[in-house]
Amino acid sequence: MNAVSIVIGSICFLLIAYRLYGTFIAYKVLKLDDSKPTPAHELEDGKDYVPTNKWVAFGHHFAAIAAAGPLVGPILAAQFGYLPGLLWLLIGAVVGGAVHDAVVLFASMRRGGKSLSEVAKEELGPVAGFCTGLAMLFIITITMAGLSMVVLHALENNPWGTFAVAITIPIAMGVGLFYKKTGNLKLASTVGFILLLIGVFAGPYIQDTMLGDWLTIDAKTLAIILPIYAFFAAALPVWLLLAPRDYLSSFMKIGVFIALIIGVFVINPEIQFPAFTQFIGGGGPIIAGPVWPFISITIACGAISGFHAFIGSGTTPKMINRWSDIKPVAFGAMLVECLVAIMALIAATALMPGDYFAINSKPEVFEALGMSTVHLSELNREIGLELEGRTGGAVTLAVGMTYIFTKIPWFENMAPYFFQFVIMFEAVFILTAIDAGTRVSRYLIQDFFGEIYKPLKRVDWVPGTIFASVLACFMWGYLLYSGDISSVWALFGVSNQLMASIGLIIGATVILRIADKRRYMLTCLIPLAYLFVTVNYAGYWMVTNVYLNAAAAGYNVLNGVLSIIMLVLGIIIIVAAIRNWIQTFNHPRAKLNSLKA
Repeated sequence: MNAVSIVIGSICFLLIAYRLYGTFIAYKVLKLDDSKPTPAHELEDGKDYVPTNKWVAFGHHFAAIAAAGPLVGPILAAQFGYLPGLLWLLIGAVVGGAVHDAVVLFASMRRGGKSLSEVAKEELGPVAGFCTGLAMLFIITITMAGLSMVVLHALENNPWGTFAVAITIPIAMGVGLFYKKTGNLKLASTVGFILLLIGVFAGPYIQDTMLGDWLTIDAKTLAIILPIYAFFAAALPVWLLLAPRDYLSSFMKIGVFIALIIGVFVINPEIQFPAFTQFIGGGGPIIAGPVWPFISITIACGAISGFHAFIGSGTTPKMINRWSDIKPVAFGAMLVECLVAIMALIAATALMPGDYFAINSKPEVFEALGMSTVHLSELNREIGLELEGRTGGAVTLAVGMTYIFTKIPWFENMAPYFFQFVIMFEAVFILTAIDAGTRVSRYLIQDFFGEIYKPLKRVDWVPGTIFASVLACFMWGYLLYSGDISSVWALFGVSNQLMASIGLIIGATVILRIADKRRYMLTCLIPLAYLFVTVNYAGYWMVTNVYLNAAAAGYNVLNGVLSIIMLVLGIIIIVAAIRNWIQTFNHPRAKLNSLKA
C-alpha cells in the first residue's frame, strides 16, 4: 500500500460525502432557510455577534477545532495498524463528526448562539442542563491535561525545541503590540513569521551555551512550568498574546499541511505498517486496551470530537451570516480536519514499525516487545537527538514528516531543522489551546461557584478571577504531573467522546422537533448509539483494568473517580433525553406549539 492511493481515495470519499450527505443534512434534515435572519444579524453588536463572510467564518472555526488532537490521536492509534484508524476516520467523520458539528451549531443558533449547557437546559430541562455544564467543566480540564501531555516528551531535554517554542511568546506579544500601535497587519505578520523561522534556525547555536543548559528541562519540571505559564497567559489581554499567536499559527498550520500533501505526492512513501498489528486484541505498549473501543477513544478529533461543541456553541454561532453557511463552516471544516488526521496517520505508518514503537514506548517496554529498530539510529544522528522513549505522539509526527521531507534531494541535509520546526508547529497549537481552554475553564468555575458566592460570577472581579484561574490550572496541572500519555490520553478520549454524545443527544432532540420526517432523527441516533456504548465500555474498561487496579502502570484513583462521575453524568443526560423524546413522540404538535409560544 502506498500513501498516494490513500490520500486520493480519502479526498474523493470526503468530497462525495460533502456534496451528497452534507446537502441532505443541511436542507432535508435541518431545513436551513436563508430567508430567516441568523443570530449574528438579530443580535448584532459589533463585538460578539458579527455577520461574517462564510470563508472567514470557516477559517476561524477550522483553526479553533483543529488543534493537536487530529495530529496526535492517529499517531497513537497506529499501534493497531493503518486500517482501523483509516476506517474510523473516514466513517466516523462523515456519519458522526460532521453531523455532530452541524447539528450543534444549528441548535446553538436556534437558541440565539447560546452555549451547549444553556441549550441543553432549554431543550431537555434544568437537570440535564446542570449535568451538561458540569460535564463541560470536567472535559475542559481533562482536555488541557491531555493536550499538554503531548508536548512534554517533545521538549524534554531538548533545548533547541524548548527555545523555538519559548521564543514564540515574545514574538507573538511583539506582533500584538506592533499591530495595535500601527494597524499594519501585513508587516506585523511578515516580521512575525520571519522571526519564527529565525528562532528555529538559531536553535543549534544555543544548545551548548549557558542558555541551552537552562533550557534542558526534564518532563516533571515542564509539567510544573506549563500550568504556571497558562495562569499568566490566560490573564493577559487576548490581543497581546492569544490572538497574534493564534493568527501566526494559522499560517503555519496551512503551510505545513499543504507541504505534507505535496511531500506525499512527490515521494509517495510506502506504508510500512500492516493493516492490523498483533495488538488489536489488546496488550499494546501505547494503548493497553483492544482495538474496539479504543480506536474510537484514541482518535477523537479527526473523526468526532465533543470539544468542537465548545466552539460550535461558542464563538462560531455568533458569526454565521446565513443559515446555509452551516454546511461549509461546520460540516465542511470537520471533513477537512479528517484529512489532516489522515495525513498524520500516513506520517506515522510510513515509519518502520520497530522505529515507531521504540519512540512511543519506554525503553524497558520496547525491549520486552522483541522488536528491532531499522532507521532509528540514523534518524537519531541526522536529527541530533535521542528519540527513543519520547512518547506522546508529537515526536513521532515530527520524525515521520522529517522522514518524508528529507527524501526530497534538496532537503536531505535539513533533518534537524524540519524536526524542530514541526515540534514548534505542534507546541504552538497546544499552547494556544491551553491559553483559550484555561480561560473557558475559569469562566465555568466562576459560573458554578458563583451560585454559592455571588461575586465570583463577576468576570471583572480580580480576586475571583485569580481564584478561578489558579483552581483551573491546578486541576489540569495535577493530572498532567501525575499521569502518563496512555492513561491521560485515554481519559481525554473518554471525556471528549462523552461530550460528543451529549452534542448528538441535543441534536437528536432538535431534529425530532423540527424535521418533516421523524426518521431523520436517525442521523444523530445511529452515531449516538455507537458512541455512547463505546464511551461507557471504554470508561468501564479503564476504571476496572487501569485506574483502580493497583497492579496497573496507570493506577490513578483520581482518574478513576473522574471517569465514574463523567459516565454517571452521561447516563443522567440520556435518561432525561429519552423521557423528553417519548413526550415529544406522544404530543408532537403540543410540544412544537409550546416551543413557538
